Amino acid sequence: MRFVDVKNLGLAGLLFILATLFLKISGLIRDMVFAFYFGTSIEADAYTIAFTFTNIVILFLNTGMKNALVPTYMNALENRRGAYHLSQVMRSTAIVSLVISALGAAFAPLYIPFIYYGLDEKGTDIAVFVTIIFFSSIVAVGMNAVLEAYFDANHRFAISVVSQILVMASSITAAVFFASTIGVYSLAFGYLAGTILSLLLKMLFFVPKGTYSLRWKFDRKEIRSFYLIFIPVAVTAMIGQINLTVDHAFASPYGKGIVNYITFAKNLVHFPQAIIAVTIGTMIFPMLSKAQTSNNKKLFKMGLQRGISTMSLILFPALAGMVWLMPGIIEAIYQRGAFTKEATEATTTVAYYYIGSVLFFSLQTVLNKGFYAMNKGQVIFRIGILSILLNGICNYIFTNMMDSYMGIPLASSFVAFIYFIASYYLFTKLMDKSNQKELMMDLSKILLSVLFMLIVLWCIRPLTASLPNLVEIAAVSAAGAAAYIGAVFMLRVSAVTFLISVFIKRKSIE
Repeated sequence: MRFVDVKNLGLAGLLFILATLFLKISGLIRDMVFAFYFGTSIEADAYTIAFTFTNIVILFLNTGMKNALVPTYMNALENRRGAYHLSQVMRSTAIVSLVISALGAAFAPLYIPFIYYGLDEKGTDIAVFVTIIFFSSIVAVGMNAVLEAYFDANHRFAISVVSQILVMASSITAAVFFASTIGVYSLAFGYLAGTILSLLLKMLFFVPKGTYSLRWKFDRKEIRSFYLIFIPVAVTAMIGQINLTVDHAFASPYGKGIVNYITFAKNLVHFPQAIIAVTIGTMIFPMLSKAQTSNNKKLFKMGLQRGISTMSLILFPALAGMVWLMPGIIEAIYQRGAFTKEATEATTTVAYYYIGSVLFFSLQTVLNKGFYAMNKGQVIFRIGILSILLNGICNYIFTNMMDSYMGIPLASSFVAFIYFIASYYLFTKLMDKSNQKELMMDLSKILLSVLFMLIVLWCIRPLTASLPNLVEIAAVSAAGAAAYIGAVFMLRVSAVTFLISVFIKRKSIE
């Protein structure tokens, strides 16, 4: 029996991976531009604090909407109510976004000084104004989120990513042209312009006529049933950003630059997660949702296990290589302009402590998709709320034990580990443990391949250590990739076969 047309999924997935890669590179370029112009100054700290706080709401709407609307919209399509359901969600989200935007901007002068008490007066003033600018974009963000979820449900993944690239490009362009005159405000205004332009382009060129209508009356029952699913899922999407906000609150009293050491390090270390885990999670989510809707448990378990093994196949060697090359990577990316050698050294040390967080949160990403497809988002919601409390406690304990801000990234890695273990335990309670042996065997082979790669890198280290930084990064990356690819083929890792079937053979999953 045929369940999923992998030919279409493979093509859409390939376009999505390419678009996502370009998006994350755009984000890295934005960080490079930001570091060049502002370094680790008080202005940079203030901007980062404001963006991180507002990004809680952005993720609430954007990631939360995708995780909630994809399964509910697909279920509505099965009942020939797709346009009606999408219309109700679009209208209600526009109103909710408007209320959030107004309240967030109006009360910024009160909550920013309260949360970030370590900022001086100048930094507080900058953070407040940047927060107001970002909250002005929330209505456009909310409506963009609904349309991007619609695109994902129809396997048009690349459109959503390209629209986000447009927003990123707008911020970068604004910084290049206006950083010298209006400083960090240029990035915020660029983001605002980008979200509005992105929404207009979607509505004018990418959404077919009749997809939704804003003229239908409010259906309170329809809206209520959706938001009962959306709210716990969306709050869960905020958890990582809330924890980063907590990190910044603990970092701000340590002095100028510490907030950005933490931010630059976390952004860089989580770069593989942003590409690999999020991409694979998004690709398998429609498959999981369809399997759940048709009550096909075999397809559901197969999709989830292949998501975990495929993600591990790419993520594990990427993290190992990053750890090996960390000082050189940070120097190559950030050390120019206002970003000094001392800042590079501090950021490198912080980055090592964040490795655990990217590993376990990447694994968590795939698990979350399974929970959401089963409409069990409330389970992750409860665990996530506890993780915020645990993160605050661990930040307090570790920073005091180490008498250093290095306790902040260490706390993040520890919390990520606890979060994943708790989620995995609960997930196995909901699903039977069949085929676990096959998954564990695949993961074992992947770990052995990574170990072989590291042994090869250690053997050639006398030859590569004296090379110029960029040449060393290229040489080590090539040698490591060759060693790892050879090992996974020799060990016959099944995730490799699955990738080939998706992107080359393009057969149907059976």
